Parts: sequence; C-alpha cells; structure tokens
Amino acid sequence: MKILLISMPSIHIIRWIENLKDTDIELYWFDILGRGKLETFDSIKQFVGWKKRKVPHIKGEYFLRKKYSDLYEKILPYLEVTANEVLEKIIIELKPDVVHSFEMQSCSYPILNTMNKFPKVKWVYSCWGSDLFYYMNFKTHNYKIRNVLKRVDFLHTDCKRDLDLAVQLNFSGKFLGVIPGGTGYKIQELEPFKLPVSERKIILVKGYEHHLGRGLNIVRALHSIEKEIKEYKVIVFGAHSKVKDYIESNMLNFHFFDRHELSHNELIELMGRSLIYIGNSISDGMPNTLLEAIVMGAFPIQSNPGGVTEEIISNNVNGFLIQNPESIEEIKENILKAIYDLRLLEKASFKNQEIATERLDYFENKLKVIEMYKTIML
Repeated sequence: MKILLISMPSIHIIRWIENLKDTDIELYWFDILGRGKLETFDSIKQFVGWKKRKVPHIKGEYFLRKKYSDLYEKILPYLEVTANEVLEKIIIELKPDVVHSFEMQSCSYPILNTMNKFPKVKWVYSCWGSDLFYYMNFKTHNYKIRNVLKRVDFLHTDCKRDLDLAVQLNFSGKFLGVIPGGTGYKIQELEPFKLPVSERKIILVKGYEHHLGRGLNIVRALHSIEKEIKEYKVIVFGAHSKVKDYIESNMLNFHFFDRHELSHNELIELMGRSLIYIGNSISDGMPNTLLEAIVMGAFPIQSNPGGVTEEIISNNVNGFLIQNPESIEEIKENILKAIYDLRLLEKASFKNQEIATERLDYFENKLKVIEMYKTIML
C-alpha cells in the first residue's frame, strides 16, 4: 500500500507517522506549506522544496492576498507553482493508493482541484482543531468545506462532535473512528516524570491569545486571586505577546515561555509536576495539551467549545469545564474550587489514569491507526 500524507510539519504528524514505522506500508509526505524536511525515519520519501515563483514579486501582492483573498487565489497559479500542480505530478509519478490530508484550510483546500481530477484515488481527511466548528460559520469557508467533504472518501476525527458536523457539511463517505490527533502516549515510560498530587505546586497555563485562544483571561483570573494562590508557582507556556506584556506590565510573579521555548518533552515533564492545567479558547477540537495533562496527572480546567471537552471531562469529577471562555469570574471560581479541594484532585488523578489507559495509550491507538488503513484498502 502506498500512502501519501499531506500536512504541515508538526510534532503531531511525526507521532502519527511513527505508528506506521514497522508496517509494510510505503509512506510518502508532501510538505504542503513548503517549510522543509520532517525529522522522522529515513524510509519515508519527502516531497519538499517545491515552492517556486513563476514571475518576480509584484508590488501590491501582499495587500491583495490580505484584503482580496478570493481574487488572489484565482491569480496565484500565474504567480507561483501551486500545491495542486505539484500534487498532480506526484500522483502521476507515484500512483498512491491513498492520499491522506491532515487539517482542512491549509492542507485540503489547496489540493481539491487535483483530487477531483483523480476520483479513483482514495482520499482520507483527518479533521483537527477548529477545521469545521469555527470555519463553517464563514460563507466562503463553508462553501470550500462542503466541496472538500463532498470529494473525501474517508473521515477520521479527534472528537465525536466533528463527525456530526461533517455529515451536516456534505460528507457521505465512511467514518474511520475517533483517534487523538497525536495518536497516543507511552504511559508507562512517562510514569517516572509524574509527582504525587500532594507534592505538586505548579499552576500551568496555556498562553495562546489570538482569534481563538483566550489565555489572557486565565492570567487575569489568576491576577485577581494572587493572595489565594501565593503558595503556587504560575507557569505560562506558549505565551503570545499580549499575555507576556500583561504579566510584565503588572509585575506579576508568573513565569512564562513563548511559543518555541519549550520542547514537547519539556512540556510533558512540566505537566507531570503541575497540580492544575488550564486551557481556554472559543473554538477547538480535542486539545492535545488537555490529553497530555490527563496523562500526566495534572487536574484539567478547560473550555468546552461545541461540547468537545465534555467528551473526556465529566465536570466536577475528573476536571472542571469552562462554559464561557470570556468569563474571568468563572475561570477564577474554578481555580479556587480546585486549590481548596485537594481531595477532589486526588480522586480526579485516579480517574484520569483510568481514562489514559483506556483511551490514550500509544500501543492501543497504534493498532487503531494501522487498522484504519487496512479498512481503507478493503
């Protein structure tokens, strides 16, 4: 079986590929964003370095791309080599059995024209994050999503919600099941990095603050209860500039790391020392950082856009749900409830250990990934 994977470079795609290392599947990867080679095993052939201009840059091109994106997309094939052009050549040369795109907007929109030219090539789409839940609300995106899903043969999601949305948006192919985007975690290997709940003194915050992330509301909530949390160390990771500026301008005794300061392994180890993990956004799929917190025994306080988080967190049992991500007061109340009820946090840790073993184990999910591709070929 020949599988052509199409994605942006990320730790999640590397971990997905790792599941297929010891199979007889021939793996290929198309670097659709033109960012360069993936750091993964040598036997996977990578299509990189394809982005080239057809004509020199034209004055006003950046403005056109930002303000009139639909028009820009129409003239783009005259300006530079497109993903559609490159993919067509790859398909003709490679003759893959399966094309598997991860993510909708950057990795599936740009290949639709070519996939429509090759209707017999099986197309798998993995829905991640806000692919459908957020972008379906915009007329242009809704139209593009429907066209992609009409062509897609197989769907994999990281939550149940997105299957329902996909069906509403034109998908009529075969559903391959719910598997976390990063597949799973080697739970036994991570055990040495987990402190007992009673020894944890870190409140860990995801500091994304952009069109979807609302990390600043968490920091503001923590600021309002500085006295109550004085025995804890607040650490913010993935901090965007607005979050860093707020911490510095208010001279808060919070430690922060920006988007690229911590490696994935360093973050996982930090979660193993954290009492509470807090993530907050107005839109997401199943957040990988939430799953990592569950695996590492940090008590999760997480927003619940579209009801996804409640697929794994039972409110007041193994975590707290933030129902209104814009409410600083609600976030504050959840933090106080957590630090004043360490018995609940102990119980939640045991419950999350069970959930991790049942649903987030690397070896179990590896079998699901392999089975997924076998199903496609049948």
